[in-house]
Formats: sequence, structure tokens, C-alpha cells
Amino acid sequence: MIATIKILWNSLKMAILELRVNKLRTFLSLLGITIGIFCIIAVLTATNSLEKNIRTELESLGNDVIYIQKWPWEGGPDYPWWKYINRPLPKFQEVAYIQEKVHSAGLASFAFSSGGKRVEYEDNYMEGTELFAVSQDYEKIQQLKIVSGRYFTGKENEVGTNVVVLGANIWEGLFSSPEAAVGKTIKISGRPCRIIGALKKKGSSIVDGINYDNCAIVPYRYGRTLVDERRFADPFIIVKAAEGTTLLQLKDELRGSVRSLHRLRPREEDDFSLNEITSASGELTSVFGMVNLGGAFIAFFALVVGGFGIANIMFVTVKERTNIIGLKKAIGARKKVILMEFLLESIVLCLLGGLLGLLLVYLITVIMNSLTTFVFALTLKNIIVGLSISTTVGIIAGFIPAFFASRLDPVVAIRST
Repeated sequence: MIATIKILWNSLKMAILELRVNKLRTFLSLLGITIGIFCIIAVLTATNSLEKNIRTELESLGNDVIYIQKWPWEGGPDYPWWKYINRPLPKFQEVAYIQEKVHSAGLASFAFSSGGKRVEYEDNYMEGTELFAVSQDYEKIQQLKIVSGRYFTGKENEVGTNVVVLGANIWEGLFSSPEAAVGKTIKISGRPCRIIGALKKKGSSIVDGINYDNCAIVPYRYGRTLVDERRFADPFIIVKAAEGTTLLQLKDELRGSVRSLHRLRPREEDDFSLNEITSASGELTSVFGMVNLGGAFIAFFALVVGGFGIANIMFVTVKERTNIIGLKKAIGARKKVILMEFLLESIVLCLLGGLLGLLLVYLITVIMNSLTTFVFALTLKNIIVGLSISTTVGIIAGFIPAFFASRLDPVVAIRST
């Protein structure tokens, strides 16, 4: 065992020495494998980060809530919009019915949004903001983060006081800080509204949802005086499951209660949609599985090119050191020692290329994270994958040259020029 370890250690030192002596050859060999590992790890890192960010966004919308809406979330080229166009819109009055009849519902709230609004403060203004009107308990379901001020009180919700909680993009554009915004009076579509709170900046959303950074959130009863939600918005009811209740139980009870409320007959189809975050989240696994497969397919060709480059360099190395191989075998070196020597050299070469590829990916993630709110992360799993692939490529690319070297006849090898 000790003898084997010594042989491996000596072979490793010789491999590193050869790489240092032939710097240009080493660099060209490293370039191919570095590009290959960079491609595959960059693809994995990008897709994994994208999936993680999307799942985080979906979870922030609520993984224990049901959205009662006119339109279902599933899309595609065959989306049967004509089946849903004549469905009734959810009504504010239905929230009270759900809270009374649906025992598996913990909290319920009504909301609607309307874009393209103008927000003014003195001589400054912002175009294209989103008016978001919500009823009581919405902030408890979505857990809105306020950095300054407060949220609506129950009385303000009940009477429809003209107060507003501003998203980060709006208070950044009109005021110097969230503290400076609270207490000021702005105009939304020409109507005065007092700022009582400012939301924490969230960053751009990956999924198609409410962009709270660009929202002016007002009580529902005040919001309906600014916009007729029956004509110019797409209202919805959001229902959070009670503690100890599964989402399936909530969905089943909601379906029965809303069907009863809408007076639907047993054979009639639902005239509403019960949308849930978990259904969208479940589709991500198959989608990103296909993306990773496509990325791996592209990176495979880069690795093949790099592997052939390593194999070619190793054949040249064997040719240059034929005399030395012959001398080693003449004084008693075994075939496995010669095989291991060249195999280790190939593996070390590929590992160095893999480490350089991983370093490039890491540097890019650092740069991207400093420039955008999108979070890129080079995970330990991807590092292990990169090093494992590098080792595998080194073994495959170096085995044939190493095997050829181990089979050389000592006399013929010594006499070769």
C-alpha cells in the first residue's frame, strides 16, 4: 500500500513538472477544457439560479393561498379563451360569504389593479404607475414589508380613507427617502391622497405578478372611486388556508361554496378559476429539466473538443518521452506505473482547466450580482459536478495515450529517435 502511494506521488510530481516545463502546450490544452467546463457550469448555474429565483417569487405570492379569478393561469397556443370570456368577475361581497361559509379559509381579501396611472407631488410626477386597491387582511396574506410608516387600519379600510402605501420606485422617484415620503400628500389620477407608508424595495419580478415596487396601494373602497374595477381591471379574491388545513381541502371547499354562491347546477362547469402557486411551481421541474438537458447537450460538444485536445497533447507527450519510457521499463518500471504516470498528467491537466472554468463562472456571478437584483449562485453541487466532469474527461482523454505508453517495448522505445 505504501509503495503504491509513493509511486502515485512520484507520478503526480512528474506530471506537474512536465506541465510546468511545457507552458505553451499546457495553456493550449487548458484552454479547451476550460471553455468546456465553463460552458456546462455556466449553463447549470444560470438555470439553477433562474429556477431558484422563480420559486422564491412564487412562494412570495403565497404557497398556501388560492386565487379566485375569472381566468385560469395555464396558457399556451391552445388556450380556450372563448370559454372564459363570458365568466363573471369576482365581487367584493363574495369575500364575506367565503369567510362565513368556508371553514378551511383562514383569511380572505379582495383586490384589483389598474395600470397607467399618474402620480404627482408638487412639480414632480411619475407616469405608468400601478394603482392597487386591496381590502382588509391583504397585507397579512402577502406579508408586505414596510420600511417607513404603517399600513391601513381597519377603519381606513372600512370607510375608504384616501390614504396610500407607496412602492419603492415611486417614493424613490418623488422623494429623497421613505421617511421623507410619509405624511406628504400626493395626487393619483388628479385625486389627493395622503402617504402613510412606504414599502421595502423588492426588485423586478421574474414571474408575471404584481410589481409592488411600482404600486400605489390604497384601500379598496377608495380605489373603486378612482377606477371602476368591473370595466377597467381584473379583480380577484385571495384566500389563505387556515392553520392545519391543506390546500386541497381549501380548494375543494371553495369550489363547492363558490358554485353554490353562483347557483350553478351539478352538470354545469365552473364559471370561475381556482388558481394556486403550487401548480405553477410543479411545472418548473420539467421545464428546467429540459433547459438543463439542452444546455448539457451544447456543453457536451465543447467538452468533446477539449477532450480531443487533451488526448492529442498526451499523444505528443508520449512520443517525446518514448526514450525515457524505454529506460524506465528497462530498469524495472511496471506497465501500471507508466499508465498511471500519463493518466495522472491528463487528469491534472483537466482538473486545472476545470478549476479555471469554475473561477470564470464565479467571477461572472459576482459581477452579475453587483449589477442586478437577480441572484446568481455557484452552488457546491455545481462545483462538484464541474470537478467530476473534469476528472472523467481527463481519464477518458488520457487513457489511450497512457495505455499505449505502458505497452511500449523497452528496446524499441530506447532506440527510437
